[in-house]
Amino acid sequence: MPAPCDLLFTNGVVWRGTGGSSFPERLDVAVSDGVIVAVDADLAHLRGPGTEVVDLAGGLLHAGFVDAHIHPIQGGLERLSCDLSEGSSLAEYLEIVARFAAANPPRGCDASRAWITGGGWAMSAFPGGTPTAALLDAVEPIRPVFLFNRDHHGAWANSAALALAGITEDTPDPADGRIERLPDGSPSGTLHEGAAKLVAAVAPDPTPDEEFAALLEAQRYALSLGITGWQDAIVGDYFGASDTALVYRRALDEGRLLVDVTGALWWDRDRGVEQVPALAARRDALVAELGEGARFRLPAVKIMADGVVENGTASMLEPFLGPLGEGEHPRGIAFVGGQHLVDAIVALDAAGFSAHVHVIGDRAVRDALDGFAAARERNGWSTPGRHHLAHLQFVHPDDVARFAALGVTANMQALWACNEPQMRELTVPIVGPERAATQYPFASVLRSHGAGAPVSHAPGLCAGSDWPVSTPDPWHAIHVAVNRALPASDPEHDPEPLLADEALTLGEALQAYTAGSAWITGRGPADPVVDARGRVARGAGVIEVGAVADLAATDRDPFAGPAGSIHETRNVATWIAGRRVVG
Repeated sequence: MPAPCDLLFTNGVVWRGTGGSSFPERLDVAVSDGVIVAVDADLAHLRGPGTEVVDLAGGLLHAGFVDAHIHPIQGGLERLSCDLSEGSSLAEYLEIVARFAAANPPRGCDASRAWITGGGWAMSAFPGGTPTAALLDAVEPIRPVFLFNRDHHGAWANSAALALAGITEDTPDPADGRIERLPDGSPSGTLHEGAAKLVAAVAPDPTPDEEFAALLEAQRYALSLGITGWQDAIVGDYFGASDTALVYRRALDEGRLLVDVTGALWWDRDRGVEQVPALAARRDALVAELGEGARFRLPAVKIMADGVVENGTASMLEPFLGPLGEGEHPRGIAFVGGQHLVDAIVALDAAGFSAHVHVIGDRAVRDALDGFAAARERNGWSTPGRHHLAHLQFVHPDDVARFAALGVTANMQALWACNEPQMRELTVPIVGPERAATQYPFASVLRSHGAGAPVSHAPGLCAGSDWPVSTPDPWHAIHVAVNRALPASDPEHDPEPLLADEALTLGEALQAYTAGSAWITGRGPADPVVDARGRVARGAGVIEVGAVADLAATDRDPFAGPAGSIHETRNVATWIAGRRVVG
């Protein structure tokens, strides 16, 4: 007679998430000691007096989501500061700033030094995507205001902030950015890419306690959405911010880090391969201290290869259209490109790192794939890196099949793959219809890997949110991955799908957000993992015997309803290693 289980899920549907899963099944799932011990049609015989029985009430049980590209501490800081993400228009943004200023008056300091920081504004709310300092001055003329936009590739500053940074008509543009200017040459208030560093350098950094509070808020929010693990896309010195690894260590040491965290160390784009030994030493020191498979690891390095399309900093094979194509950087800016990017990827691969490369433009994608090709040729295929390209907005058709050929995973931010104001008004006009038809080719990349490829090998897709760039709610991103359109209830909804042939099935999108992302972070279905209680289990991202019981349950079966209602799916409970943490 088998021993009773600790936890029994029943009366719902289960999405296994294994290679052949297309639809959920009506199954029971039993968990003991934080590990799944049985998956079958009827597990009533495993119920004992101490078993906690979870009635799924017809909802879906799935492996916990893993966000493969997220900035949780930054997201938490913005939730706790001047958060514009709930607004969508100039009037709403100014109202939020004014309300925040009133609720957070200066204390014990000169008001002209009491900064208001935060972010979350959409470029599409402003002509040309460039708000002005004068707009902010109208609601806050004294205190410096500095607000990043949603994609964090640009910032909005008022006159007080520009003055404190010493930015005038005589200030030259930095090599990796641009100061938006008025007709007389004076700064308008929008700072693109590296130009934002000029203000960030004089703005106050968050305190360690503020960053710790931000991490805990981000974790609370993520768990409420069914996210049980993530890859922090920047760990290290970025825009002068403090080292987020210290924040994670504090949470770990205090026993408050519940989610599984993979950190991607930041690649200093002003340096070259000489930085690899120090990055490897840092990774190895953490392993020596915490052990293999700890819940905080640093196995990846993030390279920001280029910027974004809307401000002309994406690295493109052909020039932009209009004034951007006639400017100083007609094909955008390769922050790390060409041979420099190839050399970086080869060196990281040789050192056993997973290369996590931000690529928006088609030239950035090609340069990165050239780097992986060189790495395979020089280092062979036995290196442990789990390489992936994040965002991949534009991919030249000649490069789609190279992902599979080189064992490179596409790290998709599916929520962006839709028609909305920014796409219509800022993106398509500067790239033209031919290039616009090469955006976010998720289905094509997945098909190139072959249907039903084993999830123990490099998956075609993993998924993340890039929060706070966009919402971390996986069901909203999955909705767009399947529909290639925002929900009909969204004020920015456009009924025309963005390249409908690139739509994923619900099962494909869900697998990317679970097994695919778990693999990227080193906790895939075939990996030995350490659960939250410090014990070794096998696999994550799937519901199968032996997998760690990081699980989430929803209020419905999204497979049973119309595709247009996927976004309505709500997480109702979350478990880490079989311990309920939400619901």
